Amino acid sequence: MPRRRRRVLLVVLSLIAALLPAVRALAATGNSLTVYYKPPSAWSTVNVHWAPNGGAWTAVPGVPMSAASCAGWYTKLLDLGSATGAQLTFNNGSGVWDNHSGANYSVTAGSVAITGNAIVGTADPCATAPPSSPPGGNAATVFYATAGTGWTSVNIHYAPDGEAWTAVPGVAMNETACTGWVKKTVQLGAASGMQAVFNNGSGVWDNNHGANYRIGAGTTRVSGGVATGNATDPCTAVPPDTTAPTVPANVTAGVDHVTVTLGWSASSDDRGVTGYQITRNPGGNVLTTAYNSYIDGSLAPHTAYTYTVRAVDAAGNLSAASGPVTATTGDAPPLPPGGTMLGGDPRKESIYFVLTARFYDGDASNDRGGSQNVRSGNAANNDPMFRGDFKGLVDKLDYIKGLGFSAIWITPVVLNRSDYDYHGYHGWDFYRVDPRLESPGASYQDLIDAAHAKGLKIYQDVVYNHSSRWGANGLFVPTVWGARDGQWDWMYSEKVPGAVYDPMQENSLGRAYNGDLWSTTAPPGNTCPNYGLPNGQVSPEGYTIHNCQWPSPTAKMFPASLYHQCWIGNWEGEDSRSCWLADDLADFNTENPVVQQYLIGAYNSYIDMGVDGFRVDTAVHIPRVTWNRRFLPALQQHLVQKYGAEKAKDFYVFGEVAAFVNDKWNRGSVNHSAQFYTWKERRSYVDDDVQAALDQYNHEEQLGTGNQPTSANAFLVGNDYHAPDHSQFSGMNIIDMRMHMNFGDAPNAFRNGADSDDSTNDATYNAVYVDSHDYGPNKSSTRYAGGTDAWAENMSLMWTFRGVPVLYYGSEIEFQAGKQIDCGPTCPLATTGRAYYGDRISGSVVASDYGVVSTSSGAVATTLSQPLVKHLQRLNQIRRAIPALQMGQYSTSGVTGSQIAFKRRYTSGSVDSFVLVTISSTATFTGIPNGTYTDAVTGDVKVVTNGTLTATVSSKGDLRAYVLSLPGNPAPGKIGSDGPYLR
Repeated sequence: MPRRRRRVLLVVLSLIAALLPAVRALAATGNSLTVYYKPPSAWSTVNVHWAPNGGAWTAVPGVPMSAASCAGWYTKLLDLGSATGAQLTFNNGSGVWDNHSGANYSVTAGSVAITGNAIVGTADPCATAPPSSPPGGNAATVFYATAGTGWTSVNIHYAPDGEAWTAVPGVAMNETACTGWVKKTVQLGAASGMQAVFNNGSGVWDNNHGANYRIGAGTTRVSGGVATGNATDPCTAVPPDTTAPTVPANVTAGVDHVTVTLGWSASSDDRGVTGYQITRNPGGNVLTTAYNSYIDGSLAPHTAYTYTVRAVDAAGNLSAASGPVTATTGDAPPLPPGGTMLGGDPRKESIYFVLTARFYDGDASNDRGGSQNVRSGNAANNDPMFRGDFKGLVDKLDYIKGLGFSAIWITPVVLNRSDYDYHGYHGWDFYRVDPRLESPGASYQDLIDAAHAKGLKIYQDVVYNHSSRWGANGLFVPTVWGARDGQWDWMYSEKVPGAVYDPMQENSLGRAYNGDLWSTTAPPGNTCPNYGLPNGQVSPEGYTIHNCQWPSPTAKMFPASLYHQCWIGNWEGEDSRSCWLADDLADFNTENPVVQQYLIGAYNSYIDMGVDGFRVDTAVHIPRVTWNRRFLPALQQHLVQKYGAEKAKDFYVFGEVAAFVNDKWNRGSVNHSAQFYTWKERRSYVDDDVQAALDQYNHEEQLGTGNQPTSANAFLVGNDYHAPDHSQFSGMNIIDMRMHMNFGDAPNAFRNGADSDDSTNDATYNAVYVDSHDYGPNKSSTRYAGGTDAWAENMSLMWTFRGVPVLYYGSEIEFQAGKQIDCGPTCPLATTGRAYYGDRISGSVVASDYGVVSTSSGAVATTLSQPLVKHLQRLNQIRRAIPALQMGQYSTSGVTGSQIAFKRRYTSGSVDSFVLVTISSTATFTGIPNGTYTDAVTGDVKVVTNGTLTATVSSKGDLRAYVLSLPGNPAPGKIGSDGPYLR
């Protein structure tokens, strides 16, 4: 997807194509695109930097555009070949870019006109002069909140759809309004909406963090960075609300061990019910919820509890209390069977990241190609999407340990359901492990146990944000229109009583049973309009398409209480946390306690199996306040119950807060910046999670980047380590997106990473990688291809700088370097950055220690002989031997000469470790403690008497790590053997 990852979203080709607003067939000859572009200011040169869909980008800065026939516009005819669309960006050849606020412009073949950070039409803007006044009668009445801005005047600068922008600074918002608001009515003519930004006439702008505001016809209120359409006039006097809601009725209470689940009939109110207050006795505790249900957990066993419920509205009016209901708890639940995590500070580890289904095939009997096997080209390569498995991982644990890694991050294990779901991010049953990964004797539990037996941790990828488009089994599964009518028999399974979805059972088309998903008649409680009626479209085969045949957020096929009902429109807006990312990622309403308990219960079961940590997918798409009040405390509560408070801290949680930019704060939006998620809330919010999420978003955006907390947890004080302050730590660490985005070269990654560390609670816990299954540096769609020397330098930085190093599978041999990471089922997996790795590691391997291989044979022996493998093995050996490289704080004070050089120290109990590091070039360290320093790479010994040491390095990727011998902590000396880079 243009702004965030779209993990393989394409499903059934025929059905998807038919459901799109328009279907374009690939032409037998090349397609073309005529681009018209008007830059934001007078550029002397205009270049278009572009890539056809599925193809490579032009070389920077792109190709020059020619002046069009009207002032300010430029044009270029592009040959798309067989592609039906392209991604576009523009620049002036001198470093100024228009990349649609980081989103790129996604366009289709034909023609397109772009200006003002928006696609404004598909016709030549120079063909006809715009009419003096717009035809039609649409209008937009805009109210803009001035509270907290300090603005005494406000202008609106806007462009109706398909038309030009007003002249800067726009027009004054001078219509009569009320205190705290300004107002302007804009005549849209035939347009249905417009792009708008606001300013105070003195150079201060509100452009929605570069994304502009999308405003439709009717009344819109803009407040705190959020545009609310179809709004009421904020200046209309509203009489006070003195009417209380009706009394909640039919209160019920169910008991499961020490958990009570309450439910009741929803109350009504003349203005609307906003929530409920539940009184629990004994104790008189008042609990709150926004929904007509509540789960009260962790109660005392064998205790009678009595509950009453009252409804509340926005004015604070309370209904009378419901009749009481009593429930008596039973025994505390027994501890579930399973494993135990290894424990230990997670910063000591280095992590190997694998797509399980693409790593190594230990059991061919569970291979499955799915319905896209032929279309993708995978069948022709005998390369089914589900190929690798847990048995393959168990078989190759010694390979991973032999590289020197001590932890493995694996993609999601839950049962998936879509046509291309090998990656694991289309979860359907969060309580079951996908059988396409398991084998007899190689269950998920077996994998965890086998990894632990070799001293390897398992970090499980988890998804709280979304399910598959087919919902979540046990929570809600939508029913779509379907029929076995001679046209759609191939798509819909014949219904079989008692049959359930089982991806191991595929028919001749690679399809699993889906008789549980479809109905020709509207199901009970259906809310999808015009269910089953033909919608006027036909599939490429000529089959009639029907309403409600495919789930989507706007089709009313999901209950709003459990799933959000919109598409994301602004990736740095509030809706990025409350709308769907993509059509195959049904967005949970994570502010509903029923959804929360479904997810909490599911992931607790994997904690009980003994996993060592969670990598949290799409964490940024859930409000931080929801993480801080619901999911993270629940996770900690379960860990403490299982392991005790101290060991519970060893469970490593690292979240994906996807900020695909090079700056410190994601386009100025704190709510969408990775480091923001490492902090607790600084104020309290209302109990209603939906309202709390909105309040938190607006509060933090208004505080802005200059009023965020700072931390010294990653930094030395002079040469001394200090106890870190984790009192405001949220419980979620982060993937270091800024280093990831800047890893085009190691010095750049180092500078940018260090620049963000004061805004992260403790950057020594950051997970650091160059590329992944989603993107390469700078949001590249290809695996890193900077060359072997650059990879060696990147590794040297990751393994010595603060943070936890992560390597995507195969990078140790530059596997698939430069290949497109993901293309869905439109090309064979073998041609992508998610190709099958098993051919490179077949054979036998035995690791006698981390980074030490005692024997190997076959293809894996060849792989283990590669230069980056040797480099990686020694880096892991060095890092494991020097605590300061694992857990130390750092400083660059007194360091000169090298672009990448720093000192680190870690002190705890009897451990005191101090090291000086320089990478790729010579550095001089001044103001350091006197004493004897020994380089872990060469064994060179330097005795410092004047506080100065010069470490000499002359080749890219090489490093020096001079360790100070301290009482009880002698320097380890030379570690490992010389290799192609460390020597």
